[in-house]
Amino acid sequence: MIINEMTKAEINALLSRASIGRLACSRDDHPYIVPLRFAYHSVFLYSFTTVGRKVEWMRNNPHVCVAFDEIDATNRWQSVIVNGLYEELSNDPSHVDARATAHHLLSASAEWRQPGYTKTVIRDAERPLEHVFFRISVLETSGHKAVKTAS
Repeated sequence: MIINEMTKAEINALLSRASIGRLACSRDDHPYIVPLRFAYHSVFLYSFTTVGRKVEWMRNNPHVCVAFDEIDATNRWQSVIVNGLYEELSNDPSHVDARATAHHLLSASAEWRQPGYTKTVIRDAERPLEHVFFRISVLETSGHKAVKTAS
């Protein structure tokens, strides 16, 4: 197996295909990571979720990282990291177009509203389903891939 750096074209292709990524955020030097559904378009990753720890933390610190993987085998995989900035797409008129874009891109995937409209119970308390559309401005990407070699 050889591990190579991915080209920009390969990175963009993986981001266009990927639907689930792991979002990492931090607050007070504590990391938090969670899987979410994303849609990539131009220079943004769009997503939909409910208010909770990740949203509270991203509101406090908008610097985030998202990891996407495609794994065919232990010796054949691709992994892309996106560093970017969180931006909540509120109901404010200035976000109408961005929210429409997010809805259009995300709704192209089956079950796109999951987990945003899924009942969540934490420590015996049901959390309200206050949904949030957001996007991440892609500031930097990097990617690596493993290629199987002949033995």
